[in-house]
This record gives sequence, structure tokens and C-alpha cells, in this order.
Amino acid sequence: MKLSPLQALRLAMQMRWKAWNELERLALTPLAWAMWRTNGVTIAKGWACYGLPILQKHTQSTLMIGENANFRSTVRSNPLGANHPCVLSTRTPHATLIIGDGFGMTGGSIVCEERVTIGHHVTMGANSIITDTDFHPLDPDQRRDSPQEGATKPVVIEDDVFIGMNALILKGVRLGKGCVVGAGSVVTRDVPPYQVVGGNPARIIKALSERAVSER
Repeated sequence: MKLSPLQALRLAMQMRWKAWNELERLALTPLAWAMWRTNGVTIAKGWACYGLPILQKHTQSTLMIGENANFRSTVRSNPLGANHPCVLSTRTPHATLIIGDGFGMTGGSIVCEERVTIGHHVTMGANSIITDTDFHPLDPDQRRDSPQEGATKPVVIEDDVFIGMNALILKGVRLGKGCVVGAGSVVTRDVPPYQVVGGNPARIIKALSERAVSER
């Protein structure tokens, strides 16, 4: 719901930290716009950056972001507190990171060496991580010879997924539509639609609603 100017002013007086956040966002918007543009990021309208994200984009990679994305990179921009700015990293020439409309994240990282696809209206809780790579090989001999050649496998996150704070989504995982990942979870396998998972490794806790059954 869009606020009227009077409602926005009243809210700013009641929650003064939010007013400060908005002032900082407005001041940094030209720098954020320049960051997207000079790095070849395709980003749709309506985005907001509370503090500057860390962008590590290979010049030949693809990074596309949909409408109304929200990146919170400062400690005071979210009461849960970002441990560090949001990190978006595409590390290889063929890396493809696609983010849908209505995306939001606070701190944390998305690391892509092969492909990470995020649907519409996905929320990443504070300091969570999504990665499609192991970064380093498991075998010690291979790690000495080729330390950066860890295994990779695409990650898919469908629409309306909520990822709780401090969660870790590992390579090859598919998060089904509308599922919820509990705070602090380590997700190593696919999650069906409309399920709640939690733990390390994450396991199904319950169905979110009857839709979990009806939409299978």
C-alpha cells in the first residue's frame, strides 16, 4: 500500500531511524545507479539500496534483476543487522544470475559460478547465503593443484520463497514455490513447494498449508 505524503511524514516522525535510512538511500542512489550501469547489470525500475552492495561481476557474465528489488547493506537498515553489505558475485564468464521482481535481501551473499535463478517475490533473511559452488575441491591433491575448481551445480529458487536469517542454500538445490527455510538452516537437497524446512541438514518440518498437497 502506497502511503500519502502526510502518512509518510507521520511514520517518519514515529520511526526516525526509517527517515534516516531513506535519506541515506536517496543520497547513495546516484552511486548505486553508476555501479549497476558501469558493471553491465540489467536492473528494472523501483530498486532501492540502503547502503551500497558489493558487486563482484565478471565482465562477460550475466546479472539481471527484476522490478522493485531491495538491498539492505547497512547495520541500521534492518533491526536484525547486516554482518556485511549484500554481496552479488558472478565469478566466471558463463555465470548467469537471474533475480525476479520483488526481491529483498539484508546482508548475506549470492555467489554464482554456473547459474542461480531466483523467482518473483523472494525474501532472503539477514546474512543468508546462496551459492551454486563448493569453491574448492574436496580432494586434497586436486585442491593443491586447482584450488578454485570446486564442483558447481545450478540453484533454482521458485516464486514466493522465504529464506530465514543466517540460512545457507548450497549447490544443486531447488526451493519449491512458497516454501519457507528456517533461520540458520543448511539446505543441501530440494525442498517441495509450500513446505517448511529447518535444521542442519534441513529437513521438512511441516506443510505450510493445504496448497502443499493440492499443488503437487
